[in-house]
Amino acid sequence: MATSNQNASNSKAKQNASNGHPIADKLNSSMHDSVDTITEKVGTAEETLRETAHSSSETLSQKQQEMKVKWEKSTVKKYAVENPVATAGIAFSLGMLVSAIIKRK
Repeated sequence: MATSNQNASNSKAKQNASNGHPIADKLNSSMHDSVDTITEKVGTAEETLRETAHSSSETLSQKQQEMKVKWEKSTVKKYAVENPVATAGIAFSLGMLVSAIIKRK
């Protein structure tokens, strides 16, 4: 009995949808057009975002390689390798100085 009521309701809804509901039909069409437009714009934005992320990743990787090359040639690295205790002392002192400055503010 419930199934026959559902079938009757469904067929009545289909009749109402096809009969004299110009405002609802226009709204339905407008909503579908809006969703299609939004989908297209989101798709374009996604493509742009993916391309930008890929480009940024490549640029970052390239910069990382350049920094490694510069670090290998750096006099700071040479000094740090030759004088590890002095380097640790300098790093500790700078850390204390920065900490003191930050606490005052």
